Amino acid sequence: MGDLVIPLVLLASLVRQAPARAILVEPNSSVSTLTVALQQARPGDTILVLPGTYREPRVTVAVPVTILGQGGPIFDGQGSHEILTVTADRVTIRGLTLRNVGHSYTEDRAAIRLEAVRGCTIADNRFDAAFFGVYAARSSDCVVADNVLQGRGGNQTTLGNAIHLFQSDGFTVARNRIRGHRDGIYLEFSPRTRILENESAANLRYGLHFMYSDSCEYRGNRFVRNGAGVAVMYSRAVTMVENRFESNWGPAAYGLLLKDIKDSRVERNVLSRNSTGLYAEGSDRITVTGNQFLGNGWALRLMADATDNSFRRNRFEGNSFDVATNSSGGSPSSFAENYWDRYAGYDLDRDGHGDVPHRPVRLFSVLVEQSEPALILLRSFFLDLLDLAERVMPAMTPERLLDARPLMRWSAS
Repeated sequence: MGDLVIPLVLLASLVRQAPARAILVEPNSSVSTLTVALQQARPGDTILVLPGTYREPRVTVAVPVTILGQGGPIFDGQGSHEILTVTADRVTIRGLTLRNVGHSYTEDRAAIRLEAVRGCTIADNRFDAAFFGVYAARSSDCVVADNVLQGRGGNQTTLGNAIHLFQSDGFTVARNRIRGHRDGIYLEFSPRTRILENESAANLRYGLHFMYSDSCEYRGNRFVRNGAGVAVMYSRAVTMVENRFESNWGPAAYGLLLKDIKDSRVERNVLSRNSTGLYAEGSDRITVTGNQFLGNGWALRLMADATDNSFRRNRFEGNSFDVATNSSGGSPSSFAENYWDRYAGYDLDRDGHGDVPHRPVRLFSVLVEQSEPALILLRSFFLDLLDLAERVMPAMTPERLLDARPLMRWSAS
């Protein structure tokens, strides 16, 4: 028995050291499907998929390989099933077009599903008319980058999310172009995620939607013309820097909605032409610095239960309302050195800051909070009289919500 141990160990070593191979998939050849190629594959192999349209039942990738498309091969789900399910670690999928994953009321079908894996890469692919594009569950340390994900449009019951992470940790989602899904990027219980330089546009609900995902970073993204904007909920230590939230219009649309967010940063973003630029509810200890609020309906809506937040050196210009709140006593948050285009004060000592405080809450915004139909008077001469009267003798606007040192000019530095 002892004589057999050494040969078996040597054999195992030789298998581990076997050189990686390239397996060619081509229509009308002996390896005409990805399924056949995977049956032949060993860990570390590369599967090259040549041009053609491949209609296979759901393919399970259970061995760590690289799948490379050359010349735009198409994998068609035929409207009835998931296309690729990855169950092995360290799988790379590049250069494929995946299309026609039909919606289902009983399962979250995806063009590519990552199921309890680590270290996978999904990059440089195109997704057309997929219910869910990339769906990751209980996975970690994967990359989803440089993909184009085009949804089919429709309604919320027939649309899934372009990139969906559930109980997945340490993902990087970068430089994807997303349109026409329910949510562009969705995270739930997925901490330490980095979302970088994506464009998420014209999605039915949110460009980005996440919940219960601590220590995440969102940097350099563009969220434009989404039905409800971007929602960030129930999380801590979130960094939102240098993003653009643009043209998210509708009765319940926001550039950025913060709900029950703690100890986070919102810095150097542009919030432009949204119904509401930034809405904060139940959110505490948020640093809001260096952002530009331009041409929004409401630039900032700060609820009474949002406390200990700091708004410093932001730009408020061209908004119908700069700040609104439902608190009659003011805001337990601080404002300092912001630029307000409605500031009517002066700078006698020429230090770049106004010599008298600025109160950014207009009396009319207080009236609108109590009765929204009053918006019909928004462009009337009557409002100019109200603003003048409130500046001379404040009576209804929150007394403690003020910027004691407003900037006379805006500078991004």
